[in-house]
Amino acid sequence: MISTKEYAPYFSRYVDPTVANGRSMIENLIDSQEKFKDVLRNVPLEKHSFAYATGKWTLKELIQHIIDTERIFCYRALCFSRNDKTSLPGFDQDLFIEAGNANERSYEALLHEMAAVRTATISLFKSFSDEALERVGVGSGNNMSVRAAGLIISGHQNHHVQIAEERYL
Repeated sequence: MISTKEYAPYFSRYVDPTVANGRSMIENLIDSQEKFKDVLRNVPLEKHSFAYATGKWTLKELIQHIIDTERIFCYRALCFSRNDKTSLPGFDQDLFIEAGNANERSYEALLHEMAAVRTATISLFKSFSDEALERVGVGSGNNMSVRAAGLIISGHQNHHVQIAEERYL
């Protein structure tokens, strides 16, 4: 069972639903990627660069954000699992989107990249021992366990897929 001391309160919106469904972290990572594919694979071309309001990300940028965030949380999990006590910085998601050029990429390339990143994420988390999953480090000024990072990854993806369903599609 995961403790709320393993992650900042902000992340409970991602962790709580993944814990509540009773599936393992790996099952959540697999399930959230399947839902992502089911919802986003057959989106009409005119929706790829659609933003639901002025100043909001396009659907392509939303996908890029999920990819970027997953990579960052995997890096955090890797560092924490290896007992690296370096306090890791946060990241400005809007700067990442501005520099990411998602709208210049093909939609299919973004979906392919997300699938590749998730495959690597699952391999990474499968490699961690039970002891490593409980290790805690500091990211964005907050404590986080390796296991919390894995739950946040799938919960974050589910959160944004829900937003995509409600506001983009």
